[in-house]
Amino acid sequence: MNAGRDPRLWAVVGATGTGKSALSLDLAERLAASGRSAEIVNADAMQLYRGMDIGTAKLPLDERRGIPHHLFDALEPSEEAAVAWYQPRARAAVEEIHARGADAILVGGSGLYMSSVVFDFRFPPRDDALRARLEAEAESTGVAPLLDRLRALDPAVADAVDARNPRRVVRALEVALLGGDPQVTLPTEPALWHPTPRTRTRIVGSSCERAVLTERLDRRVSRMWADGLVAEAEALIPHGIERGRTASRAIGYAQALAQLAGTLSEAEAIAETQRLTRRYARRQVSWFKRYPGVEWLDGTNGAPDARKIDLRGPSER
Repeated sequence: MNAGRDPRLWAVVGATGTGKSALSLDLAERLAASGRSAEIVNADAMQLYRGMDIGTAKLPLDERRGIPHHLFDALEPSEEAAVAWYQPRARAAVEEIHARGADAILVGGSGLYMSSVVFDFRFPPRDDALRARLEAEAESTGVAPLLDRLRALDPAVADAVDARNPRRVVRALEVALLGGDPQVTLPTEPALWHPTPRTRTRIVGSSCERAVLTERLDRRVSRMWADGLVAEAEALIPHGIERGRTASRAIGYAQALAQLAGTLSEAEAIAETQRLTRRYARRQVSWFKRYPGVEWLDGTNGAPDARKIDLRGPSER
């Protein structure tokens, strides 16, 4: 029935701990049963990193049910994950999957990463050489001269940028010097990105009652410590996690590294990770609630039921 239709892009969104991974696997198996193969593309910024498995709840290879997965373990912890790096690679993965005649299932909870693929996003220009020069200048003279240059180019951006964050000042000045707009946010009425005019995009959301999710996340963090997160973080030190701008600040890993350094006790590291994870989940819920046309499934009592997803397109119903 579905074998003859054009490939589709599915986006599985929701807060951490709501069952997105299981839902994506169940959806892929349902699609396969209907005659349409499917492959999964990662949209979790921290699951891009090799070796960061326990703290990101990355699905082990032997639990992926033989379904191809893409953009997992794509970076070393020393490398910087950036949405402008991710977007073209994720879209290329989707287009390659479609070229094989399969559906692509984009799954993850990193809001901007997901939005960069699913919606028609345009990112500010980049120039790595220019940024390196500005970063060197910030280190030698401080951010004040850079902020003055930014104010001369774009006073509104200079007033809005966090002057205490050198990275943001440098990035804002870089974009201003390149003539771009540094503001990248989810549009009020975003337009869906379709890989081709004939390809449809569907968004499925996984939700959970807040009290249940809070308890679930707290248990998950405790289990990560029991499963060896601290040892995993220590093993990643030779791979550059401490100098990685993104990986070193990942929730759980930052606290595990602090525990190794002796600045946090184990109990303090776990409690701080639980607090930050709960806060992150609330931000994810707020972000994805703004998405138009989401088909929400309840994951309060376990993994959301993929059988409730109507696999037909609007013209087929």
